[in-house]
Amino acid sequence: MEMFKRGVYLCVSVALVACGGQEPQSQQEPGAELATQEAGLTAGTSRGCSFNIFSIQRPGTLPPVYDVRLNRAASATCPWAQASLLLGSSTSFSPVLSLAANDLGVAVSYVYKSSPSGSAPSLLSLLHVDPETMTFVRSEGLSAGMFGSGRIYTGSLAILADGTTLTASGTKTGVISGETGSGGNYVATYADFFTSTTPRTVVAY
Repeated sequence: MEMFKRGVYLCVSVALVACGGQEPQSQQEPGAELATQEAGLTAGTSRGCSFNIFSIQRPGTLPPVYDVRLNRAASATCPWAQASLLLGSSTSFSPVLSLAANDLGVAVSYVYKSSPSGSAPSLLSLLHVDPETMTFVRSEGLSAGMFGSGRIYTGSLAILADGTTLTASGTKTGVISGETGSGGNYVATYADFFTSTTPRTVVAY
C-alpha cells in the first residue's frame, strides 16, 4: 500500500499558476494551500497543434473572478489557425489547472469555486475539447461530500499507456460519490474517455 501511495505522489506535479492567475489568499479553508503545490501539466499536443490552459483575472471584479481558457497556437505543423476557448470561471479562488492531450482529443480540468463564500466547496470540472473545432465533446465533474461538506483541492490529468484511459488524481476532503477506499487522496479513472461516456471509477486512499 505504501508503494502505491508513493507512486501516485510521483504522478502529481508542482503547481503552475498560469497567465495572470494569482496565488490563493491565506484566508482560504485549510488544505486549499495544496492547490499551489500540486497540479498537472498545462500544455500538450494534439494532431500537430499545441494547446495550453491558463487562467486570467477578469478586470474590475471584486471579489476576483478568474476566467479559464484553452488556447490553440498557430504553427507550421498545425492545420488550423490560432484559437481560444472560454472553459469556465472561478470566484475568489485561483483555479488549479491541468491538461492532457493526444490525437484523440484534448482533456482539460480546473478546480474552481462558484461562490465567494468561505463555506462554498471547491469542485473539479473536466472537459473533452475537439482539437479542430474547439468545441466541447464531453463534460464531467467531481465533487466531494454532500451540501458543500467536502472539497476537491487538486486535479492532475494523465492519459494511460493504452492511449484511451484518462485519470484525474489529487487531494480532497469528504467522499466522492461512488468512491471505494477512504482517505484524502483520489484517483478517478475514465475508460475510453475520448470515444465514450463510460462512467468513472474512483479510488480513495
